[in-house]
Amino acid sequence: MELLDAAIGFLSAWGIYGLLASVLLVLVVGYLGLPFIAWTVVLAFILIGYAAPTWLLLLFLVVAVIGNIKPLRQILISSPLMKFMRRIIPEISETEKQALDAGKVWLEAEFFSGKPNFKKMRSVDFAKLTDEEQSFLDNQVKHLCSIVNDFEVHRNRALPQEVWDYIKKEKFFGLIIPKEYGGLGFSPLMNSAVVKMVSSRSVPLATNIMVPNSLGPAELLIHYGTEEQKKYYLPRLASAEEIPCFALTEPNAGSDAGSISSSGVLFKGEDGKLYIRLNWNKRYITMAAISTVLGLAFKLRDPDKLLGGEEDLGITCALIPTKTEGVIVGRRHDPLNCPFYNCPTQGKDVVVPIDAVIGGEGGLGKGWGMLMESLAAGRGISLPAQASGGVLVSAYGASAHATIRKQFGINIGRFEGIEEPLARLAARAYLIESQRYLTCSGLNAGEQPPVVTAICKYTSTEMMRAALNDAMDILAGNGISRGPRNFISNGYTAAPVAITVEGANILTRTLIVFGQGALRGHPYAYKEVSAVEAGDKKAFDYNFWGHVGHVVRNLFRAVVLSWTRGWAASSPVSGPTAKYYRKITWATAVFAFMTDVAMGSLGGALKQKGKLTGRFADILSMLYYSFAVLYRYEQEGSKREDLPYVEISMQYAFSIIQESIDGIYENLKVPGLSWFFAGPVRFFSGMNPYNRGITDETSHKVAQLMQEDNEQRKRLLEDGIYVPEDGKGLGLFANAFKAIKASADIEKKIRRAMRKKEMPKIKGPAALDKALELGVITQAEFEQVQAAEALRNDAIQVDDFSPEEYFHQPEVAHGR
Repeated sequence: MELLDAAIGFLSAWGIYGLLASVLLVLVVGYLGLPFIAWTVVLAFILIGYAAPTWLLLLFLVVAVIGNIKPLRQILISSPLMKFMRRIIPEISETEKQALDAGKVWLEAEFFSGKPNFKKMRSVDFAKLTDEEQSFLDNQVKHLCSIVNDFEVHRNRALPQEVWDYIKKEKFFGLIIPKEYGGLGFSPLMNSAVVKMVSSRSVPLATNIMVPNSLGPAELLIHYGTEEQKKYYLPRLASAEEIPCFALTEPNAGSDAGSISSSGVLFKGEDGKLYIRLNWNKRYITMAAISTVLGLAFKLRDPDKLLGGEEDLGITCALIPTKTEGVIVGRRHDPLNCPFYNCPTQGKDVVVPIDAVIGGEGGLGKGWGMLMESLAAGRGISLPAQASGGVLVSAYGASAHATIRKQFGINIGRFEGIEEPLARLAARAYLIESQRYLTCSGLNAGEQPPVVTAICKYTSTEMMRAALNDAMDILAGNGISRGPRNFISNGYTAAPVAITVEGANILTRTLIVFGQGALRGHPYAYKEVSAVEAGDKKAFDYNFWGHVGHVVRNLFRAVVLSWTRGWAASSPVSGPTAKYYRKITWATAVFAFMTDVAMGSLGGALKQKGKLTGRFADILSMLYYSFAVLYRYEQEGSKREDLPYVEISMQYAFSIIQESIDGIYENLKVPGLSWFFAGPVRFFSGMNPYNRGITDETSHKVAQLMQEDNEQRKRLLEDGIYVPEDGKGLGLFANAFKAIKASADIEKKIRRAMRKKEMPKIKGPAALDKALELGVITQAEFEQVQAAEALRNDAIQVDDFSPEEYFHQPEVAHGR
């Protein structure tokens, strides 16, 4: 009753307007995230203004004094709290610490902040290819694609020897190796561009180029090798005198690479030198069967304490010539009939000198950190680039087919049922290329962001799989009938391979993207844990109370931005994209607040809640991709004709964000508050969504834009992929598309003549003949349409084979 009387007294003191003013003042302080001293002043003003009872003022005074005097707060609150947290915080293993410490925190931190710094984010230098790189792409890479027939590669289950010879001659295995060591010294963006183009031609070709230029001997040597190791191996790797592979995965150590059982034991030889005896059983090792040097990850032991330290030295990486006695290579797996070398390898009592360890003696036990840092960059290049090539081929080829193929007398691209998947293809194409430019721009600048690159690997490969499905639906019979004409079937079959490698997507989504991101990207969480483990009271006090203030600020920001649909936030730009910056800010505030709610309510158990962490990962991924769209749009000159692509990309991204946040509200178990999130908050979210999906209006606009033969289609869907100039495969569809679009005005002239009754209404080839006869079109126009129709008819055909052709016996090239 006393509290009720006090509340009534408050209202009578200042009235309803005073109450509204007080609420507004609190909202402003909370939204701006002002320090505790500001809260102290504001709350004191309100309490005194409302004539609060003495006991309440005294209680407030005690809290204010303790909260604002740090030494007092540390003694009375922070120190006991740190002792309590030391008992409940799960211990972080050494391998987990190395994974967390690998690479750098980058743009993902802005989304965990709840208040993204767009000025900082937009300041990333937009990467561009150098003249030398562009020349290599336009000449050597295109030539390589031109001598590969993907259908024959799959029939023969191998790349032709001519292709292997050209790869070696032009140093495709040395894209990332510095020039001073005999390589090409290309940038991450160029590495990505090469993989993207060759992937659009042939997945086996791309895989054989990707692996030597991603996680493997060259990458590890460049960063961690001794100078002697670099001078010996790097020139030989660049020229393909040495064929590399890297052996990490085992039957019982897949995504959990830290649990590898491959072992190395340090011993002293008869010559007094140190050696390592190795035993391993690896699988899924790309190029192992044809490799000459095998990179190996293993757990190293020093049972005789020859180095004078611990017996267990930790995960170590070494380079093993495959001709070494005891090394077993030569067999291969069959990954979905995609004929790249994916292989098992074993080693039985293999003895190598200690200088085989990457980094020499200084690299002993440092292998896990090496791998994590290398993956931090690698995940953002090869597989996202391969996915980009697949998505663009799907969008480019399917939109051409939709224009070429006729049913019921009209191009199927005019049907709404076809427009829907076409529009999704456009959204994914713009999203994935935007991400590629942004991520490679960061990598070019020397960033190594493990969370961002994990986002790119997981999201881009999933987009590719979805894009291939949509393209298959549009292509129908042309998509499922294999042969030289079919440009998509082999990529469709191989898509799950990209899903599984460099960290299976399920694990990457549920553990790495959000699990690692929440600790690394959060402004306080990891620092709090580190302070507790170190027993650092001052650091804990600073970060814990900073964390509390962070949560309070994001709560207020989430509420205000939700009620105003983001309009309370500022945008760094004006014009049509300003609303998207505000929407990103709104979603970021909600994401950051709910992240803290989940971590606070579930603690260490959140690690096992893969369904929840997966939804958080999807939000984080789409926030990154949506910013990438705006970044790309601005860097490319803010071309207004591209706005429909921007719009559909943002609708696509925010529909995923909406679905994910609603799933969190419905399933997050917060003691005493689960009903609140699953009920009122979820209801409000449904009534006030970020986005409800791609609209029919937007999908129609974009689907029709995709079917226009203009500079925009070339720039957004064709540039960077390989379109054969010989008119085969994808080139067949490209040529037919261009011819049909070029003759579109002539066909319109004929239809116009029919409407005006200048000629009878006739369907099919007879209409063309009649139009020429009546002088509606000229002889040149007649021949142009005839030629276009011949190309149309050719493009819709599918391959067929005689029994002898169908049971073709392959001729195998090994690539040695």
